[in-house]
Amino acid sequence: MPHSSDSTAIPNDAHSPPGKKATRHGKAGLLSNLGADLPASLVVFLVALPLSLGIAAASGAPIMAGLIAAAVGGIVAGSLGGSPLQVSGPAAGLTVVVAGLVDEFGWQVTCAITAGAGVVQLLLGISRVGRAALAVSPVVVKAMLAGIGITIILQQMHVLLGGHAAGSAVENLTGLPAAVVNVELHSALLGLAVVAVLLGWKYLPAAARRIPGPLAAVVAVTALSVPMAPDVERISFSGSLFDAVALPSLPDGNWRAAAMAVITVALIASIESLLSAVAVDKMHAGARTNLNRELVGQGSANVVSGMLGGLPVTGVIVRSATNVEAGAASRASAILHGIWVLVFSALFAGLIQLIPLSVLAGLLLVIGAKLIKVADIKTSLRTGDLLVYVVTLACVVILNLLEGVIIGLALAALCVLWRVLRAQIHAHTPSAGSLPWRVTIDGSCSFFALPRLNRVLHSVPASEDVVVELNADYLDHAFREALVAWQTQHRNTGASVTLEEHGTTAFRDAADNTPQRQDPREFPLPPRTSWQPALPGAAHQSGHGDGGPLPLRSILLGIDKYHRRHADKVRPLVQELTEGQNPDTLFVACVDSRVNPNLITSSGPGDLLTLRNIGNVVCSDGRDASIDSALSFAVKGLSVDSIVICGHSNCGAMKAVIADAEGASTVALGAGFDAWLEHARPSHRELICGHPVALAAEAEGFSRLDQLSMVNVAVQLRKLEEHPVTGPAMASGDVQATGLFYDIPTARVVLVTPEGIEQLDPSMTLR
Repeated sequence: MPHSSDSTAIPNDAHSPPGKKATRHGKAGLLSNLGADLPASLVVFLVALPLSLGIAAASGAPIMAGLIAAAVGGIVAGSLGGSPLQVSGPAAGLTVVVAGLVDEFGWQVTCAITAGAGVVQLLLGISRVGRAALAVSPVVVKAMLAGIGITIILQQMHVLLGGHAAGSAVENLTGLPAAVVNVELHSALLGLAVVAVLLGWKYLPAAARRIPGPLAAVVAVTALSVPMAPDVERISFSGSLFDAVALPSLPDGNWRAAAMAVITVALIASIESLLSAVAVDKMHAGARTNLNRELVGQGSANVVSGMLGGLPVTGVIVRSATNVEAGAASRASAILHGIWVLVFSALFAGLIQLIPLSVLAGLLLVIGAKLIKVADIKTSLRTGDLLVYVVTLACVVILNLLEGVIIGLALAALCVLWRVLRAQIHAHTPSAGSLPWRVTIDGSCSFFALPRLNRVLHSVPASEDVVVELNADYLDHAFREALVAWQTQHRNTGASVTLEEHGTTAFRDAADNTPQRQDPREFPLPPRTSWQPALPGAAHQSGHGDGGPLPLRSILLGIDKYHRRHADKVRPLVQELTEGQNPDTLFVACVDSRVNPNLITSSGPGDLLTLRNIGNVVCSDGRDASIDSALSFAVKGLSVDSIVICGHSNCGAMKAVIADAEGASTVALGAGFDAWLEHARPSHRELICGHPVALAAEAEGFSRLDQLSMVNVAVQLRKLEEHPVTGPAMASGDVQATGLFYDIPTARVVLVTPEGIEQLDPSMTLR
């Protein structure tokens, strides 16, 4: 889930909020949408003010540094960034990093690190690698935010109780019992009051909730603290906002650590900003973010913020979501919000010093808690990423943010490699003595899988026939070599080895070609002859097995394969058809074994009522009871919507018709066959007379034989119009008739009409 550092409260709805559509985004000028942007900027300012103060306090930085970053983020990033509605400012996600930098280098060097990180972001944006920053596992990002949330909670618990936070999360955790014992009651009550107000704010009437909850909580509890707890520790600073502006200074030695800090801040700030921008894009219907330009804007803001003594800047989702929901229409809203922060900080800085530290601690406790999402934990558990989530979170809390993220990314990459490269290899003992052993191999077949492959293959007893079912999406030479070596060894024991391939890669291709992952394609059952040899001795030549099965045995082996690989997928389809059928089409096809109606129509059980005969013919004179009864059952009994007549190339029936017309005898096939051809002889006569279909087929380069097959389809369509059952149904529009021609050499289907032919394959164009 895209995230930001203020919070991860990203709306689930990926569309614009009701009534809030951003459509112009500044293309007509920043002032063209001022009526919408001005009120939205005031709302965002009221949300950003307390958050910026709290983040500065949690980072161990000067309080004014948070306001400087908020002003710079709004004005600079808002003006130069690539996201039209994202609002930038100081980020809770970087508080742990900044606090560590302040402890190690001091504040002014931390400012230099912020400016250096901005330069790195500028270079990333100019190099156009913005999208590459999104190549981060979401579970690592979610765990990182959760780790930051836990660290903030442990840190701010001490402040809320009236004490001071330690340098690490572990020290803060171990020091909690002592802090509870030495609690400062007024401080704790004020902080808990802020927590209570924020948690209960959503239950107030809508009119009251127009005021941002963080602002209301801080103002109300601060006002209460002035008379009730005057001695509680409060925010303190000397001078004005302009006095807080200070040039950064370079580190005194330890350049390697400083350089690493620059990279750390740059990467974290870039990732948070880009993911936040993606989240904001899902909340409105306007222009999308230019990620490379956004990096340039964020980098520019960090350079300016670091040079002026401000905190690191990132895009933040809470302010951005508020901006969209308040009706902002362009980047002018973010810019104006930065101006309001600047004006307030310059004119009313004294009011800030009234805020108790425990009040900001209560605000940060709620922010930290929002970074920990139960939904993210459930998602990681459901998707098998819980280990990555837990390890990343623990490392962020115990070690530091950078090391935790690096460890999390490394673990996520290892998990991906394990899932992608791991092949499922199992040996199945036959349930009956007459059946062969089965070895199933699924997944990516590389040298990584060789140990398991050899262990499973050698678990098959010698002299036992084996069927190897290979369902690979990737197969390299090493895997093929190991399988072939075992195949040879096992055959030497007198057993047969049959290889069945079902995946997207070909076993033979791994011998001499560079392995590559093939595109998966939906494909129906292949013909049995493609995986099972039909002639004795062919198995050895093809590498598929030993011996040639008899036809009956061949069918039984095919049924066995069906039960093993396809029955469980077919079962849900046919269970609904148990009590009856409701096909929408009668498909009249030739008996030729090469024509598969369900294959070429991408249909399944219950879709087609099929009538097959020699030459795919019908008759309108009542001379064939089987054809008449099939037509009557389809139209009157099942109320089909359409009838298809499908011929095919190189048709044996059409060959016989041509041979008969040329004086050749068909006696060898019997008198019955010769009599049956009478249904197709009218088609030959129309071919001779120059039927339009024949002329169109000839123009497309089809042979005389295939021209006759197409004309025959057109003639049979006309017979349907004359048939006493189908004729009236077609005349009334209840049934439609369609002619098809299946070209076996190209595996393409051609539409046949009374006037001509039409290619149905979109990749083909008629010449």
